Amino acid sequence: APAVHPAMASAGGPDAERPHPKPFLIGVSGGTASGKSTVCEKIMELLGQNEVEQRQRKVLILSQDSFYKVLTAEQQAKALKGQYNFDHPDAFDNDLMHSTLKNIVEGKTVEVPTYDFVTHSRLAETTVVYPADVVLFEGILVFYNQDIRDMFHLRLFVDTDSDVRLSRRVLRDMKRGRDLEQILTQYTTFVKPAFEEFCLPTKKYADVIIPRGVDNMVAINLIVQHIQDILNGDICKWQRGALNGHGRTYKRPFPEQAESGVLAAGKRSHLESSSRPH
Repeated sequence: APAVHPAMASAGGPDAERPHPKPFLIGVSGGTASGKSTVCEKIMELLGQNEVEQRQRKVLILSQDSFYKVLTAEQQAKALKGQYNFDHPDAFDNDLMHSTLKNIVEGKTVEVPTYDFVTHSRLAETTVVYPADVVLFEGILVFYNQDIRDMFHLRLFVDTDSDVRLSRRVLRDMKRGRDLEQILTQYTTFVKPAFEEFCLPTKKYADVIIPRGVDNMVAINLIVQHIQDILNGDICKWQRGALNGHGRTYKRPFPEQAESGVLAAGKRSHLESSSRPH
């Protein structure tokens, strides 16, 4: 039987028999330490979804990092020395990522892999992801593969200054006990070249570009309002192009004016997990 959203089942009556509607899938891309996951967490916070029990959440966040390939012994040895390129498209299990997202879009309950960045291995346990109304999928290369890129109903690109991203990455990795020289070597050898070759060119596919990430509350609030409209059922046609006519999408960055106070209650949340490489 098709999965039924808990909120619908609890209502009883005919709604209890109705399958969960297909979710609105939002892709969130940007370079390393650009603030992708922080933007997603802020959206969750402003929608009041952080306090909701996991199975009943209407908005979910998933990470591309969960879909890293299982490394060979030789690759693991390189990874431990900072000599493996985690920023290359081939580092991800794109087939598994595509099939998982396809099932999510179809409103199915799925199991998402758990990746351990200490041992650079996929763990036996998985994370069960229940049907939701809106799914945020974030990662450095979520727009690189066309089959995956075309699945998103809305595409966001977090555009943060490269010096800011580097300083964040250095501080984050040093807190994990990594050597500064290794961090900088890995950045110049793999991270920066891969960003310029694979991630940055996908910016052109974004519908919305968010300068300065979570600091740009004007952008965040507009996106939150759009998601609220979706959750309230105000937007019926979610197919790409239906929102703005003639199949066109707007690639206009949000304004850089002073931050709006609307919907911005709560402190800024830096919730990037210590196990995340990006």
